Amino acid sequence: MKTYANPIYSCAVPAELSGTPHHWPVVVVGAGPVGLCAAIDLAQRGIDVLVLDEDNTVSIGSRAICWAKRTLEILDRLGCGDRIVDKGVEWNVGRVFFRDEQIYQFDLLPEAGHRRPAFINLQQYWVEQFLVEQCASLPQAEVRWQNKVVGVTPERDRVAIRVAAPEGEYTVHTDWLIVADGARSPVRGMLGLECEGLAFRDRFLIADVLMHSDFPSERWFWFDPPFHRNQSALLHRQADNVWRIDFQLGPDADPDEEKKPEKIMPRLRAMLGEKAEFEIEWASVYTFQCRRMRSFRHGRALFVGDAAHLVSPFGARGANSGIQDVDNLIWKLELVMAGLAPESLLDSYDTERAFAADENIRHSTRSTDFITPKSEASRAFRDAALLLAKHYAFARRLVNSGRLSLPTTFDASPLNTRDAEPFAGAVALGGPAVDAPVEGPRGVWLLSYLEGGFTLMVFGASPPAAATEALANDAIPCNVVRVGGRPEAGGSWIEDRERLVAARYDGQPGTCYLFRPDQHLCARWRSFDLQSVRKAIACATGLGYVAAREAA
Repeated sequence: MKTYANPIYSCAVPAELSGTPHHWPVVVVGAGPVGLCAAIDLAQRGIDVLVLDEDNTVSIGSRAICWAKRTLEILDRLGCGDRIVDKGVEWNVGRVFFRDEQIYQFDLLPEAGHRRPAFINLQQYWVEQFLVEQCASLPQAEVRWQNKVVGVTPERDRVAIRVAAPEGEYTVHTDWLIVADGARSPVRGMLGLECEGLAFRDRFLIADVLMHSDFPSERWFWFDPPFHRNQSALLHRQADNVWRIDFQLGPDADPDEEKKPEKIMPRLRAMLGEKAEFEIEWASVYTFQCRRMRSFRHGRALFVGDAAHLVSPFGARGANSGIQDVDNLIWKLELVMAGLAPESLLDSYDTERAFAADENIRHSTRSTDFITPKSEASRAFRDAALLLAKHYAFARRLVNSGRLSLPTTFDASPLNTRDAEPFAGAVALGGPAVDAPVEGPRGVWLLSYLEGGFTLMVFGASPPAAATEALANDAIPCNVVRVGGRPEAGGSWIEDRERLVAARYDGQPGTCYLFRPDQHLCARWRSFDLQSVRKAIACATGLGYVAAREAA
């Protein structure tokens, strides 16, 4: 590729080969975006973590390119958000075409007052490189390249892992194993576990094209375009003037033939025009699956990302959902490892993220069925919806070129405390916090005040000082952030000058919102009560289960 040179990583000879094995609290298998995010999150919490990867570089080719707003907010917390946003291409607008005309456009973030856009387009190799560099800056994290896992033996209180390094084989032991080794997941196979679901036969061509163009930074999707009849096509801009172009090929296409430049160039020329100047950077032909494991937790082995669930690429739900897996898992694992929460809290990782996987698979499968109709009747319905969509808003809801990635709301999570009163606003119980501009000592965005642990956001008057101090000194501490009023010491006050926080959270005076460490809302009230907050934290950390069993 002309625009990117893959770095080659090396590592020291593993200490275990010299007879001095090191016991690791956590081992992560796989140094892709999901595994690296897990390692960074753990290391930032002061937990020693070892990452094992059989390769010695980042991904070859652009692969995942669309990074959603919620994922960017997680990457902000991990210290990588600015680099990814600065390098990437921001976009909020998408356009849908049918045959030779645009039928409508949409804006995924139509309102102002958000730090991050709906999406950033950036090639996966850049994202991985930034994550590797962040991981290398953390003394609690070690990445061992060209160290391939060849055996996994679960034990009652730990996992034994057999590793093949260039210098020889060795064994490491860990309290917890995070499996992030991708769609084919060798570790999943070693444990005799399977994914269940559907495999699709349709083939698609990805072409990364180096091109200087005045196309806007938007998502353009064509159904049955004149340059690629009876199929679909997609255009996205990436960093470094690289454009992602996808062509639907049909189920009978020969992957080896379709990847040849002499087959790709005529398709690109028909799409881009005879006068366009471009070069092919990278190309691949893919099929896809919509599958997931029955359970993402197997004792002390915890599966994340593509190792746990697979979706079609329509909607950018793969890497984004994997990073959101990690965001859900790591704070729970930290509490369990510290003895502050029961192991049953990790079962809620499976409950919540399996629900998210099912949601993503459902949306992804519906997108696939709309894009690649399997019968004349379904094609007729699809085309009728597209024709109507140009003139009627109701029909646009039927068009599905990929329902784009959104974070899952865990409205039925056992970690939630049910609302006792009605709430309006943009945040649902179990959903992630919504950002807004603020003024205060820790920055100008609300989400920067909801980091580091449980946080109680209070509108108006502060809780009694004794109650705030008690929450801060509990075994599982909770920070109190007050919205409005007079400034207070300790970074616990923010000013809502634009009134967006109050509007987005239905922030009537006295209202309290309790956020988990992953910034999902787990409880809210119209007035402060210390015992109610403590009970909600106990529920959100699994302690409510223990109390209920003991009472029974």
